[in-house]
Amino acid sequence: MSAPQRRGPAIERHWPVVVIGGGQAGLSASYWLQRHGIEHVVIEKNRVGHAWRHLRWDTFCLVTPNWQCRLPGFPYDGDDPHGFMPRDEIVAYLERYRDFVDPPLREGVTVTRVGQCEDEGEDAEPGFIVETTDGTATADQVVLAVNGYHVPRVPRLAERLPAAVQQWHSVDYRNPQSLPAGGVLVVGTGQSGCQIAEDLHLAGRRVHLSVGSAPRAPRAYRGRDSVDWLERMGTYDVTVDEHPEPAGKLRHKANHYMTGRDGGREIDLRRFALEGMQLYGRVATVEADGTLAFEPNLAANLDAADATYCKIRDSIDAYIAAQGIDAPPAEPFVPVWQPPSEPAQLDLVAAGITSVIWATGFASDFRWVELPLFDGAGEPVHRRGVTGVDGAYFLGLPWLNTWGSGRFAAVGADAEHLVERIAERAAAPQRAVS
Repeated sequence: MSAPQRRGPAIERHWPVVVIGGGQAGLSASYWLQRHGIEHVVIEKNRVGHAWRHLRWDTFCLVTPNWQCRLPGFPYDGDDPHGFMPRDEIVAYLERYRDFVDPPLREGVTVTRVGQCEDEGEDAEPGFIVETTDGTATADQVVLAVNGYHVPRVPRLAERLPAAVQQWHSVDYRNPQSLPAGGVLVVGTGQSGCQIAEDLHLAGRRVHLSVGSAPRAPRAYRGRDSVDWLERMGTYDVTVDEHPEPAGKLRHKANHYMTGRDGGREIDLRRFALEGMQLYGRVATVEADGTLAFEPNLAANLDAADATYCKIRDSIDAYIAAQGIDAPPAEPFVPVWQPPSEPAQLDLVAAGITSVIWATGFASDFRWVELPLFDGAGEPVHRRGVTGVDGAYFLGLPWLNTWGSGRFAAVGADAEHLVERIAERAAAPQRAVS
């Protein structure tokens, strides 16, 4: 079913700015563009909140506290700032923000191509052409506010699994009841994989989990949520240029796993194992008979996740000591389980596994952007969203500038920065594209 179109301005004309994407990034851009008095249109392929509404499982909730929801001019407006909004409340929050911003928004319109207009003279500013399913616009400047999670990524080895085993990507998972009876293999232990595995585990399903290299984080520690401590410590203000890890690696690094479910708690895969969940290393290949083979890295991956967990605790301890804060003492970390062996193989059919969920992330797809904005791997090239093509910008990407760039926490600050650049360029003498 096609998305309903929100009543808004006609697209077929020239615009000072076209914003592509009507999620939190695009709405934040519109907020600041309106404050600067810059005429623009926001084009959204689906409906505002589509990904939150249709591409999350039923028990999905934020892993960061509600107080970190601070879109421009619109901080969290509920009565549980230290809670974690579930899926439907996230959608409602974003819809309220849309109504608050009241952007010049068109929903249900797909942008099929963005390119540069023909240069009509030596000193001319070429501008941009934006082709959509509802007409073609031109623009002086264009903001690509479409994040980087476009295409579900599933390894090709999935094609060799037994036909009797049904397969889903995490984006298609909704609840345990939607899966056929039998065991479930979840592949991947980023936030989605761990939370889906927990969802199935709590429902009493027999869960097998292929453990990757994602780190984990404490939930509550020494009297506060760890996010609260890290906020106070300035961790979330560290920019991509200041971070010790290279930008390319940082922007593709898996997020720390924990959950906001039931008021928030840690996810400890070792405890899941004690409770009956079967853990394996990373999937290596599929044998000729359909048996899965695993890399012998289960123990190493669990240890690496715990090392990050302990490093975060240590940094909080150091901050508490340096600031002379009176905080409750912490119990020393002791792993509750060690793998007795490294499972090498898994015969899915013999183990009674009827479902596989690939929590293996997403790839970006910017093929519709015909501008020289990408590196050899197809990744956006920018500095805090400003690209090498004058007048073209990215917004809402992971680590565009800080940890919160792709989230409710800091996307508004990034939008403000870009709109200031947009306003500066708009104020400079230049040719209007007709």
